[in-house]
Amino acid sequence: MGFLVLIRAFLISNLLVFCSLPICSDASFSSVSASEIPEKFLNLAKSPEVFDWMVSIRRKIHENPELGYEEFETSKLIRAELDKLGVKYKYPVAVTGVVGYIGSGEAPFVALRADMDALSMQEMVEWKHKSKNPGKMHACGHDAHVAMLLGAAKILQEHRESLKGTVVLIFQPAEEGGGGAKRIVDAGILKNVKAIFGLHVSPGLPVGKVSSRHGPLLAGTGFFEAVISGKGGHAAIPHHSIDPILAASYIVVSLQHLVSREADPLDSQVVTVAKFQGGGAFNVIPDSVVIGGTFRTFSKDTFVHLKMRIEEVIIQQAAVQRCNATVDFLSSEKPCCPPTVNNEALHQYFQNVAGDVLGISNVEHMQPLMGSEDFSFYQEAIPGYFYFLGMKNETKGKFPSPHSPYFEINEDAFPFGAALHATLAARHLIEIQTKTPLIRDDHHDEL
Repeated sequence: MGFLVLIRAFLISNLLVFCSLPICSDASFSSVSASEIPEKFLNLAKSPEVFDWMVSIRRKIHENPELGYEEFETSKLIRAELDKLGVKYKYPVAVTGVVGYIGSGEAPFVALRADMDALSMQEMVEWKHKSKNPGKMHACGHDAHVAMLLGAAKILQEHRESLKGTVVLIFQPAEEGGGGAKRIVDAGILKNVKAIFGLHVSPGLPVGKVSSRHGPLLAGTGFFEAVISGKGGHAAIPHHSIDPILAASYIVVSLQHLVSREADPLDSQVVTVAKFQGGGAFNVIPDSVVIGGTFRTFSKDTFVHLKMRIEEVIIQQAAVQRCNATVDFLSSEKPCCPPTVNNEALHQYFQNVAGDVLGISNVEHMQPLMGSEDFSFYQEAIPGYFYFLGMKNETKGKFPSPHSPYFEINEDAFPFGAALHATLAARHLIEIQTKTPLIRDDHHDEL
């Protein structure tokens, strides 16, 4: 009996000592439940160490905007920060892209993506960190996207020993019409990756809120350019000419009929002619006219049909006016982008995680938009989910929409984006491990 009392006393004393030990800042996920990860990561993202670091990175990138496939300095900055964090990466991928790896280097794999190219426009916002590259500006928030993904990388790297697999960080070039995502996919980066997540800042959504939906979110988009050739001459004797301006005018009107008179009203489509160039004098009919524009749909079948009809209308309407026409869909320069369609299972997963990070009342449902995103190339290859992150703050005034020379970023949104990135990846790895057996043959030698 005395021996049992002695053993009991020994066990109790050791248990008390163990319980009094402090929990280190990078405690493993096993020390907290999956539901506690969101709060922990959000607190880390809000800490001055992470938040101020993200802000400084974003401002450096904003000062030095680079167009698609020209993001050499941006890529250099990203690689320097990953080196400081001790994150392994591949470079170059798709010309200027960087792909980092955090975790075990083994399956399962989940990916996070940020685009990093700027737009060809002159910044009109006067502030300390205004673009130093004339005619180039981060007018769509890609500088913020990079900063938040790096913030997520910092958080995940501190917990790398506890990740139940590998997080793939994709810093992608040329989202603005250059098909950078397609090149990333073609490079084989998504091999064995189970899911991918991406975000975009939204000036119309309050800070601390997100919005998305399952199914079609953004439209597929294509571009076209047509040359209508006639016979130039003096404006005073038009009967000696074949007027390509008149022919092009008929073509523009006829193209609008494709949506108003041929499309199912419940099948959303857009055809816009935004380019019309011809002639340079008031009294001279030119030899040719160039028109160009974009077309958008939510259905791949509709997209193919609309593309065919655009070409038919341009060529045949030109012929009616005695002109010739050639149509170029610019597939090499501006690859057609498929619709952005969110995976239904990932939608439910996102709702749960975002609700835990932000509060369920801050997770909103949105209607589809006719804008486009080359994130859709990833979604054609693997399950993917894309969402919008709020950055509106009424006290700071109205934020102009993306692609405006007056576009601004509310940096207060950064902790929410970084925490969501990190939590979506970390918890998804846990869920995959729970649902499916490990495949140890899948690995990345970078780690």
